[in-house]
Amino acid sequence: MYYSQKSRLIWAVSALALLAGCDQPLDFDLRGNFGNAFSTTDAARMASGHRPDPDNRGVISYPSYQVAVAKNGDSVTEVAQRVGINPAELARYNGLSPDDPLRKNEVLALPARVEEPSPATGARSTGPIQPPSNVDIASLAGGAIDRAKPAQVQTAALKPAAQPVTASDPIPNAKPQIGIEPIRHKVVRGETAYTISRLYNVSVRALAEWNGLGPDFTIREGQFLLIPVPDAETAQKSAAAAQSQKTTIPGEGSPTPTPPSAKKPLPQEKTIPAAQPVAKPKTPDLGRSQTKASTSAKMDMPVNGSIIREYKKGKTDGIDISAASGTPVTAAKEGTVAAITSDADKVPIVVIKHTGGLLTVYANLDGIKVEKGDSVKRGQPIAKIRSGKSNYVHFEVRKGFDSVDPMPYLN
Repeated sequence: MYYSQKSRLIWAVSALALLAGCDQPLDFDLRGNFGNAFSTTDAARMASGHRPDPDNRGVISYPSYQVAVAKNGDSVTEVAQRVGINPAELARYNGLSPDDPLRKNEVLALPARVEEPSPATGARSTGPIQPPSNVDIASLAGGAIDRAKPAQVQTAALKPAAQPVTASDPIPNAKPQIGIEPIRHKVVRGETAYTISRLYNVSVRALAEWNGLGPDFTIREGQFLLIPVPDAETAQKSAAAAQSQKTTIPGEGSPTPTPPSAKKPLPQEKTIPAAQPVAKPKTPDLGRSQTKASTSAKMDMPVNGSIIREYKKGKTDGIDISAASGTPVTAAKEGTVAAITSDADKVPIVVIKHTGGLLTVYANLDGIKVEKGDSVKRGQPIAKIRSGKSNYVHFEVRKGFDSVDPMPYLN
């Protein structure tokens, strides 16, 4: 959701190319935030490796925790019986009920360690997956952990277990399985797969594959998610490349480090002692604010619905308007269609250029009715609201390269 000055610069350069009529495809990545529309984040991400294969019981074991992977048609109770743990305890730990059905490859966190995987249980070696010896795991995970702190991510650590039980003695000369231990994220209310993927800078598809999420990427409060990591071979190559970088001599100067991609200095805050009462501001009920525009407004509301997310510069950069699936989305003002593209998840986006250096942006659309270069009239239908849980349009007004609050134009 947050983006850096570097991302702003990328947006500005890309916008210039857009207005100059560049025919190159543009990579808009909105998902509720046009500030990252021209981000190169996906290209900069380290490709995620594949989740390790579980043993015959479905158990994947790491030094700090274990998880169980569900099979097709499993319930929580069946997974618990297969790994040898109390069904009620396993269900409660994962925010489920014992009889809840599970998707194939869905991951359940184990509240206590069970018998370690071994060749007797169908694993390649005995014991937990061990980290590569020449890879700095703290450095690889540090960035994700730092990004997680502002969002108050909850993680859960297991109590130290007694000496783990093994199904059989280790096979002589058997090499342990090598892999990086993923961060384990506990979902809190209001989070989505998209916000979590952006938090840790991984693709939402990799997050879904690692955790057996459904096609709509639905997650639940209290669910534990494994954050995808690069495979051991990729991590080792990255570490070797970093070690092989040239050491500068005195007077030559040091290479400029890459600036952080999504961090800002924390604002100066004055702490108020808990003993002093704090006046609670009145919270507006945005859901009850209807979006029918005034006839004297500079722009029309793009859809007749309810505002569910207000404008915050640098965070949302626009407003989200909820409406029934299939409701027409209309041009807020007459202008020319400057671009029709999509974000990283193939969700369509329309950008319309207006007089006075204004741009309006419409994201999360379906059934687009216009083409690039078309002249559109105020109130002309350009698309419709998507079906399902994403039945809202993200609307932005941009003056030059900066986002501005749309409400003064709509009231």
